[in-house]
Amino acid sequence: MIPDPSALNPPVRRKPLLAVLLAPLFMALIAVSVINVALTAIGEGLDADTGDLQWVISGYALAFGMLLVPAGRAGDATGRRRMFIVGVGVFTLGSLLSGIAPNAEMLNVARILQGLGSGLLNPQTVALIQQHFRGQDRARAFALLATTVAVATAIGPVVGGALIQILGPEWGWRWMFLMNIPIGVIAIIGAFRYIPDDKARGKGRPDLDPVGAVLLCLAILGIMLPFLERGVSSLVWMSFPGGLLILGVWWVWERRYKRRGRSPMVDTAIFLNKAFRNGILIVSVYFLGATSVWIIVPLYLQMHLGHTAFEASLMGVPSSIAAAVSSQISGRYVLTFGRRMVIVGFGVAFVGLAGTALVSGFVENGVVPFWWLALPLTLMGLSQGMTISPNQTLTLNSVDPRFGGVAGGILQLGQRTGAAIGTAMIPGIIFSLTVAGTAWHEAFIIALTIIMALTLAAMGVSFADRAREKAGKGAL
Repeated sequence: MIPDPSALNPPVRRKPLLAVLLAPLFMALIAVSVINVALTAIGEGLDADTGDLQWVISGYALAFGMLLVPAGRAGDATGRRRMFIVGVGVFTLGSLLSGIAPNAEMLNVARILQGLGSGLLNPQTVALIQQHFRGQDRARAFALLATTVAVATAIGPVVGGALIQILGPEWGWRWMFLMNIPIGVIAIIGAFRYIPDDKARGKGRPDLDPVGAVLLCLAILGIMLPFLERGVSSLVWMSFPGGLLILGVWWVWERRYKRRGRSPMVDTAIFLNKAFRNGILIVSVYFLGATSVWIIVPLYLQMHLGHTAFEASLMGVPSSIAAAVSSQISGRYVLTFGRRMVIVGFGVAFVGLAGTALVSGFVENGVVPFWWLALPLTLMGLSQGMTISPNQTLTLNSVDPRFGGVAGGILQLGQRTGAAIGTAMIPGIIFSLTVAGTAWHEAFIIALTIIMALTLAAMGVSFADRAREKAGKGAL
């Protein structure tokens, strides 16, 4: 049985607890956003080919996605503080090994370690917030989490570029990883001090459903792998239907495991919860399109208009600032407005995408400078603060906090899967169109149109959940 953490926890100091939880999350997000500006320097410093560099990104993403749900389950069953500390420790070790890596092979192993650490700690962060915060305090905590995401995403490329500029291409990229070490050590010390010890002390060993965990990891590997590798062969693409097949086997296993009186890694009955199911669908569809915006805009600016990587990276800064601000405002009012806030957020995103398409025409013709694109893209950041954090708050509010780790892991897995597929699919469409002879700007507009359609689809699911919300007891 999973213990009820609320019965075990003494009063906590919430502000330092939140700081401890968000510091390693910030560190992990920097590790993701910083890497794109470092690839050229890494390639030169380690004499790495494009395949090696691809796995610097893909190895991290795969390890991270595979562990989210099993790690959430392990934290729920055995103690979230312990899993959090292990995750921070593994991530910090991976950062150390990345910083001193003598070759590309060692760097890729170290990046996988970083991904494993991030996969271990992320579900615990969400679950501990859900466990120790209630009502409006919880909404504000998730809003601060969203602000942390926005700030880390914005400053990551800038920090990376500055380190390479100051320390040179050989040591600059190494210190992108090494700077995580003191943050990790401080976070571990803070975790021992401010996160209550919630280690399960019941009789017997907890049932972690190892077969279910392995099956889900294999399914995620098969589904995500083709989208994380560029130029993959048809043989690798076979892993996608294979992953779906294993996912079906996993589903059957979990249901049978429960019928035998055991505790499955994921009780599939959780998907009968409409609020939870709709929340996962909303964020997965949104991430399928929205995350690729920050790939296709730099591609358009650099490959077509000839701007530098640094100029392209600055385009996301106003958007991230807008996301940080709107996340805080949304955190105050999400429980008042419910799904209406998410619906409005998707509307803002649609306007931002349409505005980007419109302004790009003037940029293309030289009527206005390229940085004008930052204006409609800022609406995308505003939308992010109105959708991601509020959706997380509303979705997890419908789940028993005892299962917060698994629920948080599933929610984040939806984000990661949507992002992995979208960031492969949307740029792939642009490249296919341009190779076939379509003009760059026209291909860019087509990609934005697809993202707008996905945004409307996410909005449609939000309207459906709003109807459920109104029909419920606490209809607004």
